Amino acid sequence: MIRFVRVASIAPGKVTEALAFARQIAEYFEKSTGMKLQVMVPVGGNPQRVAWRAEYESLGVLESVQAKLLMDAKYQEVIAKGADNFIAGSVFDSIWRTI
Repeated sequence: MIRFVRVASIAPGKVTEALAFARQIAEYFEKSTGMKLQVMVPVGGNPQRVAWRAEYESLGVLESVQAKLLMDAKYQEVIAKGADNFIAGSVFDSIWRTI
């Protein structure tokens, strides 16, 4: 099992908008891929962050889904509209494998 987590830092004064956007992305992801995308916020540390988490059967499936989304014009449009809710350059991805 592969777990993909993307974390982004929220721009000052944009918490409400960023969390609404995070849920919008999760809904679109699920409609587009048929897979669940969880939205998470930290319990400790920097509270001005949001994360998305998805589980994939393999790295191949992860790569396939990411390629599909890169080619999805509507997804790219939604992403672009929400960009000002986050601090530029703050997105961090991690990929974990269950052992």
